[in-house]
Amino acid sequence: MMRRETRCLLALIMVLGLNACSTVKGWFDADEEDPTAPAELVDIDPSVKIRKLWSTGVGDGQGEGLYRISPALRKEVIYAAAADGEVKAIDRERGKTLWRTELDLPLSGGVGVYEDALLLGTSEGAVLRLDAGSGELLWSARLSGEVLSAPQTNGRVVVTQTYDGKLYGLDFATGKKIWTYDSNVPVLTIRGTSTPIVDGAVAYVGFANGRVMAFDVASGGLVWEVRVAIPQGRSEIERIVDVDGTMELLGNVLYAASYQGRLAAIDVVNGRRLWQQDVSSVSGVSQGFGNVYVVDENGTVSAFLRSGRGLRWSQDALGYRGLSRPTPVSSYLAVADFEGIVHLLSQVDGSLVGRVKVDGDGARADMSSDGNVLYVFGNSGKLAAYEITAKQ
Repeated sequence: MMRRETRCLLALIMVLGLNACSTVKGWFDADEEDPTAPAELVDIDPSVKIRKLWSTGVGDGQGEGLYRISPALRKEVIYAAAADGEVKAIDRERGKTLWRTELDLPLSGGVGVYEDALLLGTSEGAVLRLDAGSGELLWSARLSGEVLSAPQTNGRVVVTQTYDGKLYGLDFATGKKIWTYDSNVPVLTIRGTSTPIVDGAVAYVGFANGRVMAFDVASGGLVWEVRVAIPQGRSEIERIVDVDGTMELLGNVLYAASYQGRLAAIDVVNGRRLWQQDVSSVSGVSQGFGNVYVVDENGTVSAFLRSGRGLRWSQDALGYRGLSRPTPVSSYLAVADFEGIVHLLSQVDGSLVGRVKVDGDGARADMSSDGNVLYVFGNSGKLAAYEITAKQ
């Protein structure tokens, strides 16, 4: 297991360069420019006003495991968890801590929220259910591998994926295993797993083999599967096609992107692929203004028409800056980079309209928004809320 995780982590660092480190000495001549060096930021004329509403600390944030533990919003509360086991419920308007608990467990996946339940995953291979009102641990279910994304539920069955390629259905009330699906895991994978989307009786899940699959939540039976990417090339690195990033469900259409593969729109009624575009991404997709947004591995932010009619705009000024999943906020689009800077783009044309430094250690977890308020969880554990408005 350790050998496999070492290989996977190596693939992540080699292929993605998420740490945005300087070029290894000797790879390039002194006068040769590194084509994958992070783009230098140029001055912009901001057309938005960014006002910090509040900030608070949550444990050690993402820790040292390259995790993407993302906070979750529910009603007037934002729930956040850190790799060292700290979990907080925070009033979204004032930033006041409502409750705080210290779990003596290393967290690696979360936060899933459903009514009065919080769902978390650990690096030791467990899924936890907490009471959303108090932080009390209600049950813990032991699984086969590290949980790197937020477990999800419909209130009857909890669906979660482990890093070894297994998908589990657990009883919501007790945590007892109901069913298991074992996918075919490639030799090399990106360090991460997609977050399942549970919509009523069906769960949609992306896997490291480039497939998106729909499952009956109650039984674990396969409903349909779609290849978003097909492994190509001679080396194992060239054949990495993980569907790791956050997917987006809008009505009956599911949007998903893979590494070294495609962005695809899928009809969830029958599993038919409606359209596709060549894309290589691990951060996931979002949608707004009739667009589907995705960040390519090279840092290009693109807006594809949701109708499938092609590219609306692209922005390449943030190349190789380790961008997070794009997050719509008001009429803007936010992406965070490896330096902890949040960049705001216009959803209309992709132009850069503002930026703010949030966390010097970077920010890779999915951001959240509600109206014109953006919530950012930095790698060091700083959680902050910003109000985004147009300059008068």
